[in-house]
Amino acid sequence: MDNYHMVVALAGNPNVGKSTIFNGITGLKQHTANWPGVTVESASGEFTLDGKTCILVDLPGTYSLNTHSKEEEVARQYLCSGEADAVVVVCDATCVERGLHLLKQILSLETIKDHGIPLVLCVNLCDEARKKGIEIDFDLLKDVLQIPVISCCARCAGDLTSLKQTIFQCNGTKGCYDCLDFSPKRLAAETVRYTRTNYRKREEAIDRIVTGRFTGTGIMVLLLLGVFWLTMAGANYPSGLLWNLLFSLEGKLASFLTALRAPDLLIQALVYGVYRVLAWVVSVMLPPMAIFFPLFTLLEDLGYLPRIAFHMDRSFKRCRACGKQCLTMAMGFGCNAAGVIGCRIIDSPRERLIAILTNSLVPCNGRFPTLITLITLFFLTGIQGTFSGSLVAALLLTTAILAGICATLGCSWVLSHTFLKGIPSAFTLELPPYRRPQIGKILVRSILDRTLFVLGRAAAIAAPAGLVIWILANTAVGGQSLLLHLTGFFDPLGRLMGLDGVILMAFLLGFPANEIVVPIMLMTYLQSGMLVEMTDSAALLTLLTANGWTWKTALCMLIFCLFHWPCSTTCLTIKKETGSLKWTAVGFLLPTVLGVFLCIGVNVIALCLGAA
Repeated sequence: MDNYHMVVALAGNPNVGKSTIFNGITGLKQHTANWPGVTVESASGEFTLDGKTCILVDLPGTYSLNTHSKEEEVARQYLCSGEADAVVVVCDATCVERGLHLLKQILSLETIKDHGIPLVLCVNLCDEARKKGIEIDFDLLKDVLQIPVISCCARCAGDLTSLKQTIFQCNGTKGCYDCLDFSPKRLAAETVRYTRTNYRKREEAIDRIVTGRFTGTGIMVLLLLGVFWLTMAGANYPSGLLWNLLFSLEGKLASFLTALRAPDLLIQALVYGVYRVLAWVVSVMLPPMAIFFPLFTLLEDLGYLPRIAFHMDRSFKRCRACGKQCLTMAMGFGCNAAGVIGCRIIDSPRERLIAILTNSLVPCNGRFPTLITLITLFFLTGIQGTFSGSLVAALLLTTAILAGICATLGCSWVLSHTFLKGIPSAFTLELPPYRRPQIGKILVRSILDRTLFVLGRAAAIAAPAGLVIWILANTAVGGQSLLLHLTGFFDPLGRLMGLDGVILMAFLLGFPANEIVVPIMLMTYLQSGMLVEMTDSAALLTLLTANGWTWKTALCMLIFCLFHWPCSTTCLTIKKETGSLKWTAVGFLLPTVLGVFLCIGVNVIALCLGAA
C-alpha cells in the first residue's frame, strides 16, 4: 500500500447506484443492474486526482451490518478490519432514512470510533429525487452529522470529481463520533421535504398490474415470448453471414498449413476437427446471444427482474425455496454456469444449494439452436411466412421454457422435502424504481461482459472437443470407426428412450458445449468423419427420416435436450460453488434422470397408442 495515498471503502444499501459510482470513478466495469444482490464480493480499483492515487473498494450492498447474509458479513468484516483509511456511505436521495440507518450502524463500529476513520455521506440519485419533487436540506444534514455530505448524480462527471476531492480532503484527518447520536427517522423527517405527495402513484399502479396474481403471470409469459421471438427472428440472417465468413476461411487455413509442409493428418485434425467445431460454435452461438443478452439486460435496467422475483416468490415459497431463485433461474437462460454463480445472492445455504442443483433445468443459450431446429423441422409443417413461422416457433419454444420452469419448481419441492428439508427463509427484496435504460451501457455490458465471455469459455472447451470428435470419427477398429462402435453400444438405451445410439452419443460428446450436439449427430449419420452443415431444411429432414426419425423421435429429443446433464463448464462451476463432489454429482444426475424417465414414458405411451 506504500504507493497509494489512501484506501477508501464504498458502502451502501443495494440499488443506490454504488457500483455505478465505483465504475465512474475508477473506470472499471463492475457489473451494475437495477436489482439488489448483484455485488456479492467486494471489488477494488484505483483513481488519481492531482497526482494523488487512491484505492477504492466497492463493498457488497447491504441494508444492515447484523450479518444475516453473506453481503452483510463481507461488508462488516472489511469495515471492522481497519484496512480502510476512509469510508464513503452512499444513500438514495429518494429514501434518505434507510441510508441513515446504515450510516449510524457504521458509526457505531468500534474500529471506526477507536481509529477515528473519517466518513463521507454521498447522497446519490439526486436527479431522480428532483423529478419526484423531493427536496433535501444538505446544510442541516452536515450540521447534525458533522461529516462531509455530498449531493451526487452518478452519471455526472462533475459530481464524481467533487466526490474525489472530498475523499482526498479526508486524508490524514480523524473523526470524533463518541458523542454523535441521532435518530435516522427524525433526521430524515427534518431534512427531507416532499413537494409531490403522490409521486409514486403511477409506479404503484404499474406494480399492481406487473406483480398481480394473474396479470403478472400473463405479462411474464408475453415478455418471454417476445424475447424469444426477437432472438429467433433476428438471429437467422447474421448467423448465416457469420457461417459463410468463418467457413470460407477453412480452405485458406488448410492451404496455409500445406504451405508450411504440415503433415496431412495434422491438417485434417486441426482444420476439419478443431477449427470446424470452433467455427460452428461461434456462428451458432454468437448471433442469438448478441440479441438475447441485450434484451435480458434491458429488463434488468428497467427494474422488471425484481418484480418477477416478487411475483414468483409465492410459487417458490410453496416449494420451501427462496423467491430470489427466480432471478438465478432467469440468468440460466443465458448461461447455466452464470446462473449457478448468481445463486450467491441467496442467503440461506440450503436454499442456495437447491437453486444451484436445479438451475440446469432451464435451457441455456447453447441449447436453443437444437430446440429451434427440432421445432422448425417437425412441428411447423404447413406454416408459411417468416413472421408467422417465427411467431409459432417462439410460442412452442416458450412452452418448452415454461416446462423447464415447472420442472424447476417440482424438483425444488422434492429436494426441500427430502435431502434438503427446511423452512423457507424470509428475505428482503427492494422493488427499485422504473428507470430509463442506458442503451449504450446495455450494449457494451451485454456484449463484452456476457456474450463474449460466454462465447470465449465455450470456444475454449469446444477446441479440444473438436479434436477428440475427429479422432473418434477417423479411427477405425474392425472396419468401423470408434464413433460407430460407441453409438452401437448406446443404441439399446437410446431405443428405449425413443431415440437411438447416435443421438445419445451426440449428447455425450456435446458435454463440453451443447451447440455441437446436432452437427455430431449429422456427422455420424453421414459417416463423413467431420462435422457437416446442412443449410437446406428439406435435405436435413430427409436425412433424419431416412435414419428412422418420426415426430416421436423429435419430441423425445426435444425433451432430452431440455433435461439432460449440464455442460462441463456448469459442472465445474457447481463444484467450485459447493466445494463438494457429491452435490456436483447430484447436479449432474438430477436433470439427467428426469430426462431419461420422461423420454421412456413418452416412448411407452406412443407405443401403446400405436403411434409412430
